[in-house]
Amino acid sequence: MTKIIRAAGLTAVGWAMTGLAWADVPSVATDIAPVHGLVARVMQGVGQPDLVVPPGASPHSHSMRPSEAKALNRAEVVFWIGPELTPWLEGPISTLASKAVVVPLLTTEGTQTLVIRDAVQFTLSGDAHHDDDHHDDHGHDSHGHDEGGHDEHHDDHADHHDEDHDTHDTHDDHGHAHEAGSLDPHAWLMAENGLAWLDVIADVLAEKDPENGGLYRDNAKAGQAEIIAAAAQIKSDLESVRDKPFVVFHDAYQYFETGFGLPAAGAISLSDASDPSPARIAEIRDVVTDQHVTCVLSEPQFNPGLVATVLDGTDAGTAVVDPLGVALEPGPGFYTDLLASIANAIADCK
Repeated sequence: MTKIIRAAGLTAVGWAMTGLAWADVPSVATDIAPVHGLVARVMQGVGQPDLVVPPGASPHSHSMRPSEAKALNRAEVVFWIGPELTPWLEGPISTLASKAVVVPLLTTEGTQTLVIRDAVQFTLSGDAHHDDDHHDDHGHDSHGHDEGGHDEHHDDHADHHDEDHDTHDTHDDHGHAHEAGSLDPHAWLMAENGLAWLDVIADVLAEKDPENGGLYRDNAKAGQAEIIAAAAQIKSDLESVRDKPFVVFHDAYQYFETGFGLPAAGAISLSDASDPSPARIAEIRDVVTDQHVTCVLSEPQFNPGLVATVLDGTDAGTAVVDPLGVALEPGPGFYTDLLASIANAIADCK
């Protein structure tokens, strides 16, 4: 993409102008492409993070390759959503990156979280439980972000993140991360969380690498401005479909629905993308008919035959949407491109 190629050029120029040495920059590993994009935006002009879960792989069940294990092994900082999304990654992080600063973004200060839905048919968008007060033990005030606007950010946080970055004790049972009542891990799809996480990433990197701390924080502010602009455009683009219910392939989009006020009617599969039962497929077909669903969204990683089964005999259209942005170019502009791609798919669904 032209935008990302320009960003890469700015990275090289910024590095040359500041005279920074890549060898002095912390080695950083990230779990999934959306997190990688946010970290790349903060590190722009300084260095580049590694990506552990490659494009096209499911974060719910990925087997690491040797190169990905090496990225963890050399990492001084690891940013990941947390065991709620990738429980299999917790062991490799604890063994391969045992000396690294590990930051589970889902449980960091400022993150808005929602509880996993297990029903086939959803009620009004945004009615899920918001779990915002589980971050109080971090000792920070809320950022106060809004997807249509942006309150002034604090340049310096009173407290730095502890290097262990332990998750809250309500998430100890990682083996059942996708059970009903657990936190929905797809929190990167709410633009407000992207805004908050840029601050978290900049603070952690500035603490690890004080020499470049000013650049990290400047990059975070610039990235926040880009997210705000993208969110405003997305809200405008989605105005025409706000009263048109749609069904998603797997329940990964409630943060996007909540953030942008969209009327999702249900999901073919659960949050962990497990195969739906015949009874669930039959029930979602009834939802499509009864709720006058206009669009059923599929995903490139999963069985398109299930979507065809749900659509059979209905007038609903279909479009491909991807919460991980497999088709997008990695880099500093990835996150806003991802949000825009999801909005475009929903708006253009025929």
